[in-house]
Amino acid sequence: MALDKITPEEDAALTKAGLADPDTVLITQLSKRKPGRPVADITKTPVSIRLSPDVLDYFRSGGPGWQSRIDEVLRKAAGLKKRA
Repeated sequence: MALDKITPEEDAALTKAGLADPDTVLITQLSKRKPGRPVADITKTPVSIRLSPDVLDYFRSGGPGWQSRIDEVLRKAAGLKKRA
């Protein structure tokens, strides 16, 4: 069936079936996040920061999550509570 040949009735039936499907996600509900990445309850603000090469190497050597580890250390240094 060509999309340009769909009658209004067929379109309505397809829309109704799609909305009734529990796996349907409306386009307005999609985000720009990368597939497979978790959605955070509290989003972080992207910033640019200059770090010493040895500090950056230290955190990156721990593998993925190095930015979150820097965030944890900064939160501790600032006396802020650890996020859940």
